[in-house]
Amino acid sequence: MKSPPPSSAEIPSVGTPRTQEQVVIPIDNGELDEEAVVENPIPIDEVLRGSSHVVDNPKIFVSTNPRGAERLAPGIVVPESDLYLRRLWGNPSEDLPIKQKYLVTFTVGLGQKPNIDAAVKKFSGNFTILLFHYDGHTSEWDDLEWSKQAIHVSIRKQTKWWYAKRFLHPDIVASYEYIFIWDEDLGVEHFDAEKYIALVKKHGLEISQPGLEPNKGLTWQMTKRRGDREVHKETEERPGWCTDPHLPPCAAFVEIMAPVFSRDAWRCVWHMIQNDLVHGWGLDFALRKCVEPAHEKIGVVDSQWIVHQVVPSLGSQGKAEKGKAPWEGVRDRCRKEWTMFQDRMSEAEKAYYRWPSSIFWLESITEGFCLILYA
Repeated sequence: MKSPPPSSAEIPSVGTPRTQEQVVIPIDNGELDEEAVVENPIPIDEVLRGSSHVVDNPKIFVSTNPRGAERLAPGIVVPESDLYLRRLWGNPSEDLPIKQKYLVTFTVGLGQKPNIDAAVKKFSGNFTILLFHYDGHTSEWDDLEWSKQAIHVSIRKQTKWWYAKRFLHPDIVASYEYIFIWDEDLGVEHFDAEKYIALVKKHGLEISQPGLEPNKGLTWQMTKRRGDREVHKETEERPGWCTDPHLPPCAAFVEIMAPVFSRDAWRCVWHMIQNDLVHGWGLDFALRKCVEPAHEKIGVVDSQWIVHQVVPSLGSQGKAEKGKAPWEGVRDRCRKEWTMFQDRMSEAEKAYYRWPSSIFWLESITEGFCLILYA
C-alpha cells in the first residue's frame, strides 16, 4: 500500500536545513542490476514545488515571450535551436569543440554521389553539412568519412525548396552567418568556400551566388562569370528584358540553383517560400524584396565560380501521366508554379497597398464625424 502524501505540517518551510541522507537509485543498463548512491538529494516536495529556495509565483505571463511561451519565466525560454550534433554523455558545455559558422545543404540522389563528394571537400570545418536525400538512399554514403559527421534527411521525391521550408526554419539555422542551398549538379573545381565568404563580406552581399562558367548551363547574363573582377551586381540583358537597370534580371538577381543567404536575408526569404510551390520557380525574381537596396546587396561572385552540369535528376522522380514522360510532368509543374507564385505576390501586394488607403479613409471619416459632433 502506498503511503499517503505528507501533510502541510510535514513539509519543511523555506530555508529549513536538509538532513544528511542517502537515496539508492537503480541505473537502467538493460537489467537494472546496478545502483547509485546520491547524497543530499532534493526532497520530493521541493521537486513538486519547483524549488524550496524560490518564492512560489503561481501565475506568470510575459507577453514579450514567443507565442505559446507566455506562461514561462523568460530565463528558461530558448526561442532558437541549431543543428549542432551533441554527445549522449559527458558535460554538455564540452560537446562542441567547434561551432560551425556556416551551413551548406545539398539535395541529392545517389547517382550524384561522386560530384557531391568533390563539392563537400571544398567546404572547410567551419561548415555544417546537411544532405536532403530525395531517393531514399542514405546508408550508401557511409563509406565517405565526412558523411559520418553530416546530417542526413531522407524523404522521397521532394525538392530542395520543400526541404528548406520544413527543415531550415530561421529559428533553427539562426546560429549560422550564411546558408548555402545548392543543387547537386555543380562543378566546383574553381571554388573555395572560405574565400567565397570573405568576398561576400567584403562586398556587402546579403544574397549571392558564384559566377557560372559562360559556356555551359547558362540562362541569364547576370549570373555569367566575368573574368576581370571579384564581384558584379548588374549586367545588360537582351533588349526589352529590363524595364529598370536596378531590377531583375539586370540587377538584384541570382538564380535558385546555388544561392547563398545571410542569416537576416534568409529569415525573410523563408517566409516567402510557399508550402505547395515546391520547385521555387519565381523566387529568383522576388529575392530583391528581402534586402534594401537590393541592387547593392545582391550579386554574383566572379572570382569563385562554378559549372552548372545540367543534370535533370528530378525529372526521373516524376510520374508518367496522360502520355507524358515523367520529366515532362515535372517541367510543366515548374512552369505552372512560376505563374502561380507571380500571381500570389501580385495579389498580396495589391491587397497591402489597398489596406492603408482604407485606414486613411476610415480615419478621415472618423475625424470629420468628431469635428461635426464637437463643433
